[in-house]
Amino acid sequence: MPDQEQTRPAEDRTPPESGQTSPERPPAPQTTPPPEAGGQEAAPARRSPEVEELEDRWRRALADLDNLRKRYARELPREREAERAKAAAAFLPVVDNLELALAHAGADDPGAIVSGVRAVRDQAVEVLRNLGYPRYEETGVPFHPEQHEVVSVVDEPDTPAGTVVQVLRPGYGEPGRQLRPAAVAVSRKQE
Repeated sequence: MPDQEQTRPAEDRTPPESGQTSPERPPAPQTTPPPEAGGQEAAPARRSPEVEELEDRWRRALADLDNLRKRYARELPREREAERAKAAAAFLPVVDNLELALAHAGADDPGAIVSGVRAVRDQAVEVLRNLGYPRYEETGVPFHPEQHEVVSVVDEPDTPAGTVVQVLRPGYGEPGRQLRPAAVAVSRKQE
């Protein structure tokens, strides 16, 4: 029988997986780390300098992120107010010109008043365009739900169904970023 023991493979020294024990041998006893030189036991879970440095850097990064959040929370109301003031200042010339038109309302030439009010309207539209909200009021284009709001459907035999035939109120802005859609009348499907 000594020959059989020599041909037997070496025992598997890997620890059994959790919950499994080998039927041939009992689980290995838990061992404690050997005491440090000097006879004292090691401090619980002593970390390497690299781990301590990484933890320190991690804590600093978290603190920096927290400070950044707090700074943005403080600056956001100021930025909003600055943008609001910028938009209001852009409209001041429009208000000034409307006041001039009202001052001349008693003039002898009503055509001049109408052209003056039309010029003020054009100036207001230009201010909106410069703020990033161009006016659109095209007819003859296909209905697009992001740009148009249908307020009526009309019979137009010469136009394809779903075509904008009349703009009742112009829209301002671009798809995905607009102040309001254009209120339109579209042609219906011919039956």
